[in-house]
Amino acid sequence: MKKIALAVAVVLLGFGASAYAAEVSGILVDLACYTKDKANTTNAHAGMSATCAQDCATKGQQVAIVTPKGEVYEVMAMGGLAGESNAKLVPHMSHTVTLTGDITAPAADSKTKNQVLHATALKMISK
Repeated sequence: MKKIALAVAVVLLGFGASAYAAEVSGILVDLACYTKDKANTTNAHAGMSATCAQDCATKGQQVAIVTPKGEVYEVMAMGGLAGESNAKLVPHMSHTVTLTGDITAPAADSKTKNQVLHATALKMISK
């Protein structure tokens, strides 16, 4: 009986955390700088270094992808793309890319209201 109850609980929790696979195209940005000023979609930001976005991503700051419609998705480390201080994302900061992965809504206790993209693949579109 306990096994059945546990199995039902796992299934219900799985439905509560709805995720769906998707491809998202847009510009990779440093989320903190972009949040301060929506113009911060390039590598250089006013009053900062010429490689600000890459510098922040290298330090492990949160990377996001901003779509042409202005939708913001926080990029998480599933599949290793955002792992090791964003090592695989740093060379693509401020570039237009397509990320593939699972999208989830932010956790109820999250500080963010952005959707989360658990990216597993990156395709370069343009610099």
